[in-house]
Amino acid sequence: MNKIQVGIVGGAGFTGGELLRILIFHPMVNLVFVHSRSQANKAVSEVHTDLFGDTHLRFSEGLSDQIDLLFLCLGHGESQVFLEANPIGAQVKIIDLSQDFRLKASGEDFVYGLPELYRKEIQGAQHIANPGCFATAIQLALLPLAQQESLKNPIHISATTGSTGAGQRWSATTQHSWRANNLSVYKALEHQHLAEIQQSLRAVQAGFDQEISFIPQRGSFARGIFVVLNTKTELSEKELRKRYADYYKTHPFTHLSPTAIDLKQVVNTNKALIYLEKKGDDLVVIAAIDNLLKGASGQAVQNMNLLFGLDETAGLRLKPLAF
Repeated sequence: MNKIQVGIVGGAGFTGGELLRILIFHPMVNLVFVHSRSQANKAVSEVHTDLFGDTHLRFSEGLSDQIDLLFLCLGHGESQVFLEANPIGAQVKIIDLSQDFRLKASGEDFVYGLPELYRKEIQGAQHIANPGCFATAIQLALLPLAQQESLKNPIHISATTGSTGAGQRWSATTQHSWRANNLSVYKALEHQHLAEIQQSLRAVQAGFDQEISFIPQRGSFARGIFVVLNTKTELSEKELRKRYADYYKTHPFTHLSPTAIDLKQVVNTNKALIYLEKKGDDLVVIAAIDNLLKGASGQAVQNMNLLFGLDETAGLRLKPLAF
C-alpha cells in the first residue's frame, strides 16, 4: 500500500505539534507540508524543539493539492473561514480538529469522529469533525448506558483539564505561575462541548432529555482530563460492568478498569480508561484521557487510520508517562 500523503494547516500550536509527533513516525504517512501563518519558513524543530533531529520539515506559507488528507488544527471558528477562502479538491479528505463542524446544523457533510460511536460511518467518510476533548471523555463514560436507554435521570459532571486544553495562546489563566497549586471553575453549566454531548446521546438513546450539569475545572497540570460523573440507576454494578465491557470489547483504546484509575495512566497515550462505582442507586463513572491525544490529535490519527483502511492502532501504541 502506498503511503498516505498528508498536509497539516495550523501546525505550530499544541494540537498541531502533537499531530506532527505522531505522523513523523507513522509507518504509512508522508508529510507533504505543514502550514503555519505565524511561523512560515521556520524549521518545524525551531518551534517544536523536541523534534530536533527527527525532521527537516519547514513551515510553509502555501498549500499543495498533491495530498490525500488534510488536517485542520486551527482555532474554533477559523476552519470554516479557511475552507471558504481556500477551496480544497474534492479528492482530498479532511479531518478538522476545531468545533466548527461537530454539530449537524453546521457540518452536514462532516461525520462526527468518535470511533466508539461512528466507526463504520468514519470508514466511509470524506470529511470528519474530530470531537472535543471534554466531549470525548464524557461521551465514553455515558455511551454504554445510552445504548441500553438507561439514562433516565439527571447527570452531574465535574471534570478537570490541564493547561494545554486552553491552547497555546497566552492568557492569565494558562500561565504556569497562576496554574501552579491552583484550581478554578470556568464556563459552569454552559461549556460549548455540552451541545455535541447531547447530540450524540440523543442519537443513541431516542428521546434523551435528561439534564446534564457540567462543571469544568482548570487543573494544576499540563495535560489530561479527569471526569467524575454521577447519575442514578437501578442496574446492578455487575450488570453495569458487563454492559461497559461488552460495549468496548471491540474498541482498542477504551478500557473498563477493575480498579480505581488515575490520570498518569493515560497521559501521553491514546487510551481512555473508565472505572465504575455503585452505592445504592447512585452510579459514579470516572473517565480519564489525554486531552491532546485521545481528546484531539491521537483521535484524529485514529480516524485517519480508519479512513484509509489501516490498523486502527497504527502509530498510536504510545507509552504512558507512569511517573
